[in-house]
Amino acid sequence: MESYVGLLRAVNLGGTTQIRMEELGKVVAGLGFHGVRTLLQSGNVVFRGAPASPATIEDRLEAALHSGLQFRTELFVRTASEWRGVIAANPFPEEAKRDPAHLTVAFLKTPPRPEAWSDLRNAIRGREVVRGTGRHAYIVYPDGIGRSKLTPDLIERNLETRATSRNWNTILKLDALAATT
Repeated sequence: MESYVGLLRAVNLGGTTQIRMEELGKVVAGLGFHGVRTLLQSGNVVFRGAPASPATIEDRLEAALHSGLQFRTELFVRTASEWRGVIAANPFPEEAKRDPAHLTVAFLKTPPRPEAWSDLRNAIRGREVVRGTGRHAYIVYPDGIGRSKLTPDLIERNLETRATSRNWNTILKLDALAATT
């Protein structure tokens, strides 16, 4: 059995993308996954299942959410070992200790082209700092996330891929859940 972390994109922020975590857990369990646990109300789920590619699991979960709940969103799935790799690769260890709520990781659907990282850095108009590699962008928001002009739309447009972000506190909580699932 493999442990996985799944993240729903842009849910429970208001509007039409509302889902209860209990419903999410039932959909995941209905696909035959075990030890399903959710965290917070922002679309975080940890579960176990037979080894499969994260992309395959994303497709299955997206289809099940749509058919079962008429709910459309994208999922970003990582294995527990990939998740630990995200934590280990953090280029901002001081910020993670000092201000973990203002350090985020944007989980990307596909790896951006190499030039896209500099495109994103050039688009920043504030004091935010971005470091990225593969399917992960680490972002420090020293002045807060809510007032930042480095928005999810700007990130996706410059990296030319879909994304969902979680702050460092949530990332560590999901890692702890994955370790016990």
